[in-house]
Amino acid sequence: MAIELPRPLTIYFAAKNRHDIDGMLLPFSTDATVRDEGEVHRGSAAIRTWMERTTRKYRVTVEVADATANGGAWRVAGIVSGNFPGSPATLHYNFTLAGDRIEKLEIGA
Repeated sequence: MAIELPRPLTIYFAAKNRHDIDGMLLPFSTDATVRDEGEVHRGSAAIRTWMERTTRKYRVTVEVADATANGGAWRVAGIVSGNFPGSPATLHYNFTLAGDRIEKLEIGA
């Protein structure tokens, strides 16, 4: 059974699996923040740079394994495969949504 995610997350993961930077950035608000690998990226330009760098470096795909919602917050467990030691690995994507936009994304184990 497929896991039903809100539209911004569906757009993000579909684009991530295509390695489509413009598509990944589309559901983010212009002042969103992303925390990944100990770094924080604020705003569209910084998030785009992070997406370009990590997509080029890791070439990951994500299979959504589980998702839970609490108001505008979503915790998504993804099986991540790509060019990194320990692939595949389960990572957690913690999203904060505001309407149809991603305001915040934190990625970790």
